[in-house]
Amino acid sequence: MNEAATPNDVCASLTLLARNPTDSVTEGFLPAAARLGLAVTLLTDQPDAHQAAYERYGCEWRAGGPSAGALPGRLEIVPCDVRDFRAVIARIAARAGRVGRPGAVFTNSDHLQPQAALAADYFGLPGKDWRAALRTKNKAELRRGLAAAGLDTVRCAELAPDDPPDGHGAPHGHGVPYPCVLKPREGVASEDVFLVADDAELAARCREIRERRPGAVLLLEEYLDGPLHTLETLGDGHTLHPLASFRTDISPPPFFVEERLRLLPEPPRPGTDQVLRQLRALGVGFGACHTEYVDQAGVARIIEVNYRAIGDRCDLALAEALDIPLFELILRTHLGERLPDTLAARRGTRVRMEYVCADRAGTLKAAPEAHVQEAGGVRLDYRPLRETGERHPLYRTNRDFLGVLRASGDDEGRIDAAVGEFLAAHCWEIVP
Repeated sequence: MNEAATPNDVCASLTLLARNPTDSVTEGFLPAAARLGLAVTLLTDQPDAHQAAYERYGCEWRAGGPSAGALPGRLEIVPCDVRDFRAVIARIAARAGRVGRPGAVFTNSDHLQPQAALAADYFGLPGKDWRAALRTKNKAELRRGLAAAGLDTVRCAELAPDDPPDGHGAPHGHGVPYPCVLKPREGVASEDVFLVADDAELAARCREIRERRPGAVLLLEEYLDGPLHTLETLGDGHTLHPLASFRTDISPPPFFVEERLRLLPEPPRPGTDQVLRQLRALGVGFGACHTEYVDQAGVARIIEVNYRAIGDRCDLALAEALDIPLFELILRTHLGERLPDTLAARRGTRVRMEYVCADRAGTLKAAPEAHVQEAGGVRLDYRPLRETGERHPLYRTNRDFLGVLRASGDDEGRIDAAVGEFLAAHCWEIVP
């Protein structure tokens, strides 16, 4: 991490890298940038999608809708091949001659962490260590890093695009016992992640993934069974705060689709301390990080490390539940500010995130609209994630989400009852 900049030295500007629009950026980071008085330059390879999203969001906000806040008054969307760090650096350098050097380079995208880290380092700005960003993005490197630190060893094997899936080209096969998990080495979320039972199933899933991802390296790894948790952390390169933990329920094998998350009263011990040690060994400790791990008889075994804030509207729920300016704090670390030694986070609020998933391909004919209601000590906030009239295949990932229901209060029983009543009272109809 480069620490040359301080809050008093930086310009009041932010360069933000993004691919597709996300709620985290639209309702979280951009309103936070506005509250901090930052001018924002958004570099993206999908400028039209962002322009449409922000026009729609701005209309909702001005109309008093459920959105979180205003967009920055100085927001410029600039086309850029953000997947290429050289293009990002070139674009920032060209603009620096006209509008000045940014105070921070930031992204909340899984795909763009190494690029943002390299660009920040190039311009002498605070940011993540690009090696840690690469190490967490590349799941094989993550496994090697943890094993080298003596903290955890997960049996795994990389499959290059031309490698036979059964490992016959290797001296001892692929060496990973069945059942095992097959995934893209640098994939995101649950996309193209499968539990495979034998050689035949492995070969079939490899062919399936390679048709969608020609040239992708795949990773085969030991299946880590057990209760699934997350650990949400926030650091400034010196202090690393464990903010919160969710308990995650996923779909039955062979897929790994998140169906619901429950915010735990406190990050559980000893798993939290074990994960923090593993994160430090990986070089993770700047800005936000979302880590998924399983608890195996008191031993925390990391599934993956996403070096950004948790998504799918959980970050928005977390900021509200903890009653902290989460998005501003994340941006402030990238502007060179130190975090306080303790965060005055509120504890005790219970949150359940329930995802309504499509169970078939087709067109969404009917679904409830966005609304918020409070009754019996429970607040329900429902947001559609797919518009009626849209036609989609069945992805078996979070792209199947039709909507998300956030239920919060101080009594888990009442929350569960309110969620059940809401789901029973509404219909999501998909037609062929």
